[in-house]
Amino acid sequence: MAFELPALPFDPHALEPYMSAETLEYHHGKHHAAYVAKLNDAIAGTDNADKSLEDIIKGAEIDSGLFNNAAQHWNHSFFWNCLTPNGGGAATGAVADAIGSSFGSFEKFAEEFSNAAATQFGSGWAWLVTDGSKLSVTKTANADLPLKHDAKALLTIDVWEHAYYIDYRNARPKFVETILTNLVNWDFVNQNLAG
Repeated sequence: MAFELPALPFDPHALEPYMSAETLEYHHGKHHAAYVAKLNDAIAGTDNADKSLEDIIKGAEIDSGLFNNAAQHWNHSFFWNCLTPNGGGAATGAVADAIGSSFGSFEKFAEEFSNAAATQFGSGWAWLVTDGSKLSVTKTANADLPLKHDAKALLTIDVWEHAYYIDYRNARPKFVETILTNLVNWDFVNQNLAG
């Protein structure tokens, strides 16, 4: 079963001025597409050819080519759904209550999440995750993801340079702040919490 590059869940211009169509052209159309193509090459004719993406990730050795491409396909597919035009701001719905219970306030969560994203050394991801009873913030390097560590991802932000360099240059903290303030899809985060 070959994997396919998913369509963006919004028009490429829909996130402007916070994320440009040019960024999405490279990030989705080049980087994510390359992960999918390399993943398909890696699984062709192997025992992994008929496995789900999640099973491939769970069975692959971290930092192997197979893991990196499978995990980056999963991470990016998840990330696109974490974004929406006219999003961001304080959390809504059940996740707002869960954030309050786990962090004390939305502001404390935003501070912890922003710090994780800003301080991830090199390339990687910041995540809001749940263990089933409480929420926490974590960060992973390169292609690593909560799925590999038995945690459930609710929200992520990509802090690889290709995610923000066209629009924000080296101002990663500004990129993170802009995502939280203007683009987070809290409906998607709530679906993840409920699912």
